[in-house]
Amino acid sequence: MSTAETSRFVRLRVDLVLEVDDADAVTKAALRLIGEDDGMPAAERAHAEGAVTEDTAEALAYLVDPFDLVSQVPGVELQQASWSAERVDHDPDAPDWDLDEDDEEDGNDG
Repeated sequence: MSTAETSRFVRLRVDLVLEVDDADAVTKAALRLIGEDDGMPAAERAHAEGAVTEDTAEALAYLVDPFDLVSQVPGVELQQASWSAERVDHDPDAPDWDLDEDDEEDGNDG
């Protein structure tokens, strides 16, 4: 496929597993960020505060911004992003936590 026929758009998939050592700190940081958002309507603010208070995964999802991940990359502009966070059991030695099949086939290791 020639360069003219290839799309300029790239889907970058990132799968992170984070260990939360201080859930309270994560929750407080999310609440602080919500509190600093002057443009957020009161009903939305109440919903966001409840969500991040009840679930550390929600607090993390609120704190992680895909734009921040790519804003300093020259020559790219974020077009669309979606993300979520969920609690998972993590055993780094389990076969389920190996590289995705696609990663192994492509030979990508980073």
